[in-house]
Amino acid sequence: MKVVIVGGGVAGLSIGWRLRQAGAEVVIVERAEPGRGATWASAGMIAASAELGHEDTAESQFARRSSSLWPVFAAEIEQATGVGLHYGQCGALIVASSRVDGEAFARRAAQDNEVSWLDRADAEALEPMLFGDFAGALWAPGEAVVDNRALGRALTHAFTRAGGELARVEAAYEVIVEGGKAVGLRTPFRTLGADAVVLAAGAWSGQLTGLPREVTVNVKPVKGEMIALGRPASSLMLAHVVWGNGVYLVPRRDRVLVGATVREAGFDTSTTPEARDWLRARANAVLPSLADWDEIEHWAGLRPGTTDGQPMIGRTSIDNLYAATGQFRNGILFAPAIAESVSRLVLEQKVPPEITAFDPRRFS
Repeated sequence: MKVVIVGGGVAGLSIGWRLRQAGAEVVIVERAEPGRGATWASAGMIAASAELGHEDTAESQFARRSSSLWPVFAAEIEQATGVGLHYGQCGALIVASSRVDGEAFARRAAQDNEVSWLDRADAEALEPMLFGDFAGALWAPGEAVVDNRALGRALTHAFTRAGGELARVEAAYEVIVEGGKAVGLRTPFRTLGADAVVLAAGAWSGQLTGLPREVTVNVKPVKGEMIALGRPASSLMLAHVVWGNGVYLVPRRDRVLVGATVREAGFDTSTTPEARDWLRARANAVLPSLADWDEIEHWAGLRPGTTDGQPMIGRTSIDNLYAATGQFRNGILFAPAIAESVSRLVLEQKVPPEITAFDPRRFS
């Protein structure tokens, strides 16, 4: 079986790797460099509790399932490539800035066995950098992080070492459809025949101009800016992910990542002083000691958002044409589950039940 995947981010690379492991012939067509889009720009959080709460929705179920796959997924990638991903379940604190928030968080903790409520003293004892005027925090010990930039490099190596073909700086522009079925893909340089085509191009998934009229890829770019603050030699280091005041703070060896803004600005990836100052002020309000840390990096990325906020995973309205996009802020979190579900769908032609709620045909 020959499969062509459009997009070399975490989703496309993970799906391609799983398909190669199953014996499929796979070509990934990437418009730029693999792993350099939203995968590179993210903070590498595997944050099912912080991102999706405790409500029993299809997306939260998928998130929890994918989070449970991450330890084995990370170990398998490291074994296949020798690249360290720095995956770890460091846990996350979700700070309540007011008494009202604290009461709501305490009620949630009483209903959700994945989190517990800590008063201010206990939260400060767990995370010494956390101090100031706050009511307490939810503690989510199962939340994890991975070095997302290392992950992009490692998945690229895993896919190519497994025998996959990776076409860098080669934009797809038309899906070839014959008899109601996708049979290949055209790029500016060649025509690729295929038994299946998977659209996994992130924010660019809806830009494929040659899509059949029956297919609607309802994906738009949502810009996010982030900064990194370097730790002074005399300072404590953050031990856990901290959420609060509209931002998240992620420890990454000698730095703390602060994110992220949310803005629809087309495909603009320029950084702005307004976003930098907003992130810095919000971070300092949560962890005042960060005021002494220097900004060492400022960047922007484009998340793939959909109009209903749900990802697009599964069959499209054209036979043998599949989508794996629209993950918004959860591309890293969802990666192992998307790889497993989409590869099974392509190979077995049966829709796994865990992705039925994300059917791309809901927009067509």
